[in-house]
Amino acid sequence: MSRQIFQLKMSLAGTRPPVWRRVLVPAGYTLDRLHRVVQHAMGWRDCHLHSFEIDALQYGEPDPDGELALHDELDVRLDAVLGKGSRFSYTYDFGDWWEHDLVVEDALTADPDERYPVCVAGERACPPEGIGGPPGYQALLEALVDQTAPVDLVGPRQAMLRDWAGSTFDPGSFDPDRATTLLHRFC
Repeated sequence: MSRQIFQLKMSLAGTRPPVWRRVLVPAGYTLDRLHRVVQHAMGWRDCHLHSFEIDALQYGEPDPDGELALHDELDVRLDAVLGKGSRFSYTYDFGDWWEHDLVVEDALTADPDERYPVCVAGERACPPEGIGGPPGYQALLEALVDQTAPVDLVGPRQAMLRDWAGSTFDPGSFDPDRATTLLHRFC
């Protein structure tokens, strides 16, 4: 019997220019495995809470204190709640509130020679953790426009944002092969 694969496009809401990824995942994955796919394909570090919203229902890790009314993501297979054309959301870091818009672009038959999940495309680097959500990321992008400008010309906040991101952060950089390597290692 051949396995079904979902082609998902995930876009980080509120970012301009857009940050997005296209991944191929087994339709039999549970939502907790999809959480790991989103984390590694996007470039997050998985150090904050998260949830999915599908058809007005919230899924995630159950809250032992019962404060968050979430259905257990371990109990839900993608192919049980999604199909071609389905749209849903994933929110990461309830402080910074990184919302991801996801769409099942296609349902395919698995290639028997391929190892899934796979990141097949994407654009732009994931924002740094803790930058302050989309508004903080936009401020960082503005601070990085002219990195040669002296600190006294860009101001202390821009200088702080540059330091926060680090000298190696390149907002235009994304490598789908590296993302696939991480997906194979951790998903």
